[in-house]
Amino acid sequence: MSVRQIFVDQGVGEMRGVVTLDGRPERLLIHRADDDQKLALGARLVARIAAIEPAMSSAFLDLGDGKQAILAFKPDAKPVRGATVEIEIRAEPREGKLAVARWIGTGEGAPRVLSVPPSLQDSLRTLVRDVSIVEGPAARAIADEAEAEALKIVHPLPGGGTLAIEPTRALTAIDVDLGERKGADVKRVSRQANLAALAEAARLLRLKGLGGLVVIDLVGRGHDGNAMLAAARVAFAPDNPGVSIGPVGRFGTMELSIPRRTRPVLERLCQADGSLTDRAIAQRLIRRLEDEAGAQPGARLVATCSPSLASTVEGLVRELGERFGHRFAVVVDGNRPRDQIDVRSA
Repeated sequence: MSVRQIFVDQGVGEMRGVVTLDGRPERLLIHRADDDQKLALGARLVARIAAIEPAMSSAFLDLGDGKQAILAFKPDAKPVRGATVEIEIRAEPREGKLAVARWIGTGEGAPRVLSVPPSLQDSLRTLVRDVSIVEGPAARAIADEAEAEALKIVHPLPGGGTLAIEPTRALTAIDVDLGERKGADVKRVSRQANLAALAEAARLLRLKGLGGLVVIDLVGRGHDGNAMLAAARVAFAPDNPGVSIGPVGRFGTMELSIPRRTRPVLERLCQADGSLTDRAIAQRLIRRLEDEAGAQPGARLVATCSPSLASTVEGLVRELGERFGHRFAVVVDGNRPRDQIDVRSA
């Protein structure tokens, strides 16, 4: 029987929530103090219909403050441009795509937030019920592990072999490779690798926050389609409702459609070129400062970073000082690469 636990790492400027499945990270939720509440999953708002696209059965919504969302409507519905509606955010925005809203009813007044989205703790309790939240050093360690795994492309499979997950604009491609997996019966080895890959793919897609169209390139030939389909249904059951799974095709691929809900972790942490954002690096530096502050009570600590991080780091350091006392300083090194950060005692 699978065992799930939930962890919350309460850092400065950022909280990270993790669900583990049998001790391994399965979901990573990141909430920041400056996140736009209008665009978060579960937020309820009054919005104005700004434009209508009948051919797409969609309406574009004005949420206020320049924010937008898209709302699908039934073909027989007759939305009116300029009308106000009450909606709920059902999928957060991602690169090149607007947030997706669900119609609740007619609205009144100017666009505004009616109720904020669930807290990180409430979101975790929705995913895993009747389990206590673990905080402190154990939560920080598992959150760091979850973040590191979410950023990887190639992942090892239990028993040998690898799984490569690469999102594109159109779909997420997953490649299964036998690698060093051993066995005299190639067909049996391939079957075991594919079954392991389906379970791991489901866990890792949830961890990375990826959805939409997914294509899995299974290893080997002559697949047992019924066995693969049954395994996929079990593996992706936690993503329901809304999961659609196709049979293994003639080229050895399996196609799935998984509902998109939260913004992908890669978009939260990385720039378009795959490198970490300034904010993600700054949060890592703040966590190091916080850990050192706990390990060295009363010590004056100095953080060194590149100029591009300075404004973000300084703002977070001020907040850190309110928690641990004003004993932190930031040194900006113009010759330091952006991804090189340092913490030392003064």
